[in-house]
Amino acid sequence: MKTALHLSERGYGDVWPNPTVGCVVVDGDGHIVGRGWTLSGGRPHAETEALKRAGARAKGATAYVSLEPCAHHGATPPCAQALIDAGVGRVVTSCEDPDPRVAGKGHAMLRAAGIDVVSSVLVKEATAAHAGFFSRVKRRRPLITLKLATSLDGKIALKSGESRWITCKAARGAAHILRSQHDAIMVGIGTVLADDPELTIRVAGVKRSRLVRVIADADARLPSESKLAASALEHAVWLLCASDADVARQAMLAAKGVRILHVPRASVGVDLHQAVGRLASEGLTRVLVEGGASLAASILQARLVDRLAWFRSPAAIGGDGVSALGALNLTTLQGMPRFKPVDTMRWAQDVLETYEPAT
Repeated sequence: MKTALHLSERGYGDVWPNPTVGCVVVDGDGHIVGRGWTLSGGRPHAETEALKRAGARAKGATAYVSLEPCAHHGATPPCAQALIDAGVGRVVTSCEDPDPRVAGKGHAMLRAAGIDVVSSVLVKEATAAHAGFFSRVKRRRPLITLKLATSLDGKIALKSGESRWITCKAARGAAHILRSQHDAIMVGIGTVLADDPELTIRVAGVKRSRLVRVIADADARLPSESKLAASALEHAVWLLCASDADVARQAMLAAKGVRILHVPRASVGVDLHQAVGRLASEGLTRVLVEGGASLAASILQARLVDRLAWFRSPAAIGGDGVSALGALNLTTLQGMPRFKPVDTMRWAQDVLETYEPAT
């Protein structure tokens, strides 16, 4: 099951709206005879791939699957039926699929066919591996990771705006790998206007053609000559804007290939609860928020951060630098967003600290 879970991670950022699943087929002698994971776009499924590799050796074997096999007809037949047709003798799963179209039906189908089913194996690990999909199905929003890259004193730029580079090359490479593990990167329009970013994955050996670049831009201010707008036909760009934003600008950006998604306004920018709900309805399961300071503060205020990935460089910029977070408008310390440490990794001289909400 650990191997199946590791295989499932290969689909991060590339299989939405489907879950990324791993499957391992083991014969009666304990030999792995087939491995599979959900492929780009969500098809084929992991079980189908593993069974194809196992061939006739799947008969009587045990299939370890990181999520309950699907039981419904979609773009492909049910994976539960594929396991039955292959003649496997036993299926071991980590947990039930919360999708109402499955939700125990896959296990029931297998048992009805006389297959021994064991579930709830490595549930904690599987819940973490499938957290994005579970979030979209259960909470109607993607898993949100907020990424910060700062100096020791929490700054992202000098007073002049100079910011390249605070973190080292190794840490920046790790940040691109982090991008590859998400369906979308989200930034605010302020970051776009200041930096004109590409928001692509630029690390050797990693390619995610389905990565979506999302801009929170209530007034549709995205410049038509920006790198994002200019590349929208090649790599998806979604603009979260208010319906009353300038109609001509919306039409101009749409003509460039930018997808316009209307969400209600908030006192500042767009309503983030509605925005992430819209992203989930479009199929996104894992979204990486990269700022800037205003969006980072707003998403913290909205209590929408599920994970915090904080890259820190061992250097100080000082009080006249640009802070990673905008104003949180706290009136008491009890209102502070609080987190608990989960992991620490070192990238050359820099550190990546990962946190989750404390409550």
